[in-house]
Amino acid sequence: MTNDELDLFSDARTERHRPVRKPRKRKRRRAVLWVSMVVVLGLIAAGGYYGLTQILDIGSYDDYPGKGESQVVVQVENGQSTGDIAATLAEADVVASSRAFIAAAETDERVRAIQPGYYVVKTKSSGPAAVDQIVAKDAKVGNLQIRAGTQLDDIKTGGKVTPGIIALLAKASCAELNGKSTCVPPEQLRASMQKADLAKIGVPDWAAPYATKADPARRLEGLVMPGVYDVKPGSSPDELWQQLVSDSTTQLQAVGMPNIAQETGFTPYQVTVMASLIEREAIEKDFGKVSRVTYNRLSQRMQLQYDSTINYVLDRPTIRTNDSDRNRAGPYNTYKNTGLPPTPIAAASPEAFKAAAAPENGKWLYFVRCQTDGTSCFATNQAQHDQNIATAQERGAY
Repeated sequence: MTNDELDLFSDARTERHRPVRKPRKRKRRRAVLWVSMVVVLGLIAAGGYYGLTQILDIGSYDDYPGKGESQVVVQVENGQSTGDIAATLAEADVVASSRAFIAAAETDERVRAIQPGYYVVKTKSSGPAAVDQIVAKDAKVGNLQIRAGTQLDDIKTGGKVTPGIIALLAKASCAELNGKSTCVPPEQLRASMQKADLAKIGVPDWAAPYATKADPARRLEGLVMPGVYDVKPGSSPDELWQQLVSDSTTQLQAVGMPNIAQETGFTPYQVTVMASLIEREAIEKDFGKVSRVTYNRLSQRMQLQYDSTINYVLDRPTIRTNDSDRNRAGPYNTYKNTGLPPTPIAAASPEAFKAAAAPENGKWLYFVRCQTDGTSCFATNQAQHDQNIATAQERGAY
């Protein structure tokens, strides 16, 4: 073997035992990846901190110095926390920062008792001043309470007037803002109701066709559920109706309307009419039986002969009528007309709706209030009914 051959062999062997170096590119990529991740995490942390400071005003504890300037109405919504209320006040420029209100509220237990609704407060108030304003006894405005059986118009009994929904809504619209009253007169509310776009103010689709055909003065009758509502003082008549009717439609949905009418053989609007009759004709424990009387009379094409429908157009609360009343012509006279009246006659309770959709089983065709607590006696024929009337008269209930 020549020297050249030995050198080649030696070089080949040396080449086999020389360690192989890994590429440096992989290490560089890994280092770049770690640096990128650190940067991204840093940006996320910085963004989160910035967002938190915007929500809580950490590091930006601005506060106005005085007791406020101009009165405004703000809304506290259901489920809002102290922080949510603070944000609402800051957005309305009532306080300079959310933190100003939160700091003042931390030691004031009254803030935790704030209920949903509308409140009169002042712009540019200090945190403590804003707290004092929103928890004041007269701060809450726009509260509207409607009892079952209330109708749109007032009910008159001698010299006493029981406010109807229109009058109650007019009163709820009132507040004093910077020395000016926000009250909307009942006349304006009535005019608004008569010309309002029913869809825009929240009347449900199943009721709108019937309400459109009704007497304009009665088109919203029965479509406002009894309950507690909040309306915003300073709103226009149309806006007030929209707030009330939309909230009421939600309550109608809560009692199952319009679905509960599906098995009755009547439209949802007719069920609403029946619920209002039941509400005005009986006390709650008799709702199911009065509902059955209504179904039975309608199925036999008998006149309902409900005094409540006659008194409805007379704006009277009494349950009795005389011959003169019953001889009055009109679509609400169920002594002369067969079938249901054209609209509901009052705000019906959830219990009345349930009874209207699911009457008790029975063959009753007559009833009369026979006890002084309002309880009715039911009969399947005229002779039984006459006896029940005599008993009611003896007890002073009729």
